[in-house]
Amino acid sequence: MTERYVLAVDQGTTSTRSIVFDRAGRLVAVRQREHRQHFPRPGWVEHDPEEIWANTQLTAAQALRDVAGAPGQVVALGIANQRETTVVWDRATGRPLVRALVWQDTRTGPLVEQLAARPEAAIVRERTGLELAGYFAGPRLRWVLDAVPGARARAERGELLFGTMESWLVWNLTGGTDGGVHVTDVTNASRTLLMDVRRCCWDPDLLDFFGVPAAMLPEIRPSVGVLGTASALPVPLPISGALGDQQAALFGQTCFAPGEAKCTYGTGSFLLQNTGTGLVRSRHGLISTVAYQLAGEPVHYALEGSIAVTGALVQWLRDSLGLIGSAAEVETLARTVSDNGGCYIVPAFSGLLAPHWEGRARGLVAGLTSYVTKGHLARAVLEATGWQTRDVVRAMDADSGLPMEALRVDGGMTTNNLLMQFLADVLGSPVVRPMVGETVSLGAAYAAGLAVGVWSDTGALRRNWHRSAQWVPDPGRVAALDAVYPEWERAVQLSIAWGERR
Repeated sequence: MTERYVLAVDQGTTSTRSIVFDRAGRLVAVRQREHRQHFPRPGWVEHDPEEIWANTQLTAAQALRDVAGAPGQVVALGIANQRETTVVWDRATGRPLVRALVWQDTRTGPLVEQLAARPEAAIVRERTGLELAGYFAGPRLRWVLDAVPGARARAERGELLFGTMESWLVWNLTGGTDGGVHVTDVTNASRTLLMDVRRCCWDPDLLDFFGVPAAMLPEIRPSVGVLGTASALPVPLPISGALGDQQAALFGQTCFAPGEAKCTYGTGSFLLQNTGTGLVRSRHGLISTVAYQLAGEPVHYALEGSIAVTGALVQWLRDSLGLIGSAAEVETLARTVSDNGGCYIVPAFSGLLAPHWEGRARGLVAGLTSYVTKGHLARAVLEATGWQTRDVVRAMDADSGLPMEALRVDGGMTTNNLLMQFLADVLGSPVVRPMVGETVSLGAAYAAGLAVGVWSDTGALRRNWHRSAQWVPDPGRVAALDAVYPEWERAVQLSIAWGERR
């Protein structure tokens, strides 16, 4: 049988990668290009959409050339993207109105406070399953409409288009100003605060609440299904899969059954648990979101816990404190001590996300004594990721009631064995890393290939999944960490109280 490959574009926060996978889910070719981070004011984070589009074209073309002589052909394109990053562009010229507002951007804080004070604000959580927070795309879109002179009038006339990053890329890939397809997939639409999470359509009441004209919104489509043809590539390909990056990782980890969960450990961390075709509403600080949808099938939902700062805390230890020369050195330094010395670090650099949702919280180091060394600080840095994960898992257990037999993990931090063992001990459950670490890209490829018959069903995808490493909890350590968990909780409350004094 002739080999068939799938191209995945992973448009991330710091770079764009194009990866070609074969039917076994093995990486055949990869190209990557970073894009510039713009910080025009404190708390503002922006990307240039045109730079990202150029990088997408370049890396995709390079990856396709890399496999041009292979015994097979690339038959589909899947896209995964940084989810809440917001793009507004001119329909006629294809030029962005402003630079993209990145999911890390905090400029909408005052706007969100104003919106939350309105009597009808409860409609947001009821219809979307999400918190009313500046983390999501809707407030960013509203900010652009308010801040750019004439933008609202132009949007109402249909002259401006809105989308998250996959919408921008699909529109350009399919022709742009010459007939580009303006669509979004249901997972990305679910991150805007504008979509009814049960009916999976734009909600008129939410559009009215946020002041967003319907004329600028993309059409919502399933995650797995043909969106259009990428005519802008050297080889025209059907764009047959699109997922927000964390949902793509869930798909790539083949978490297709209710209760199965994954956590991606990067700059921040995102834990998603599949809850099946029934929407589970969180009562413990999580968000209810769309996991994925296959064309012609019901939507699958997930509970999600978003942690703002995990890997970024290691970067802080390296770049701001200078205690390590590289991220990898944190494990070596942390292993010079046997525990954290009573020290806890709460990395609320810009507030806390799940399950607390305290935007005013601020980072702190608690429990400092003269006994504490840089080794203890390094250990506390790693343990902060574990404690935050435990907070999310506890909320997830309370909300879903679904057993989490093991946590599948991916992302750069999973190479840290000390951290992975701490996770297993603090959660009291096995932690498993897959053979293929590029789960976001793999999930996008799986979605695209599933739509065009490269894989027959999700069972075929499961058979591709293989374990690379596993960490099992040590009963003695589990009990010891249970005993000191209240100290972490107290540190979190101090972080929140500090912010309340501002």
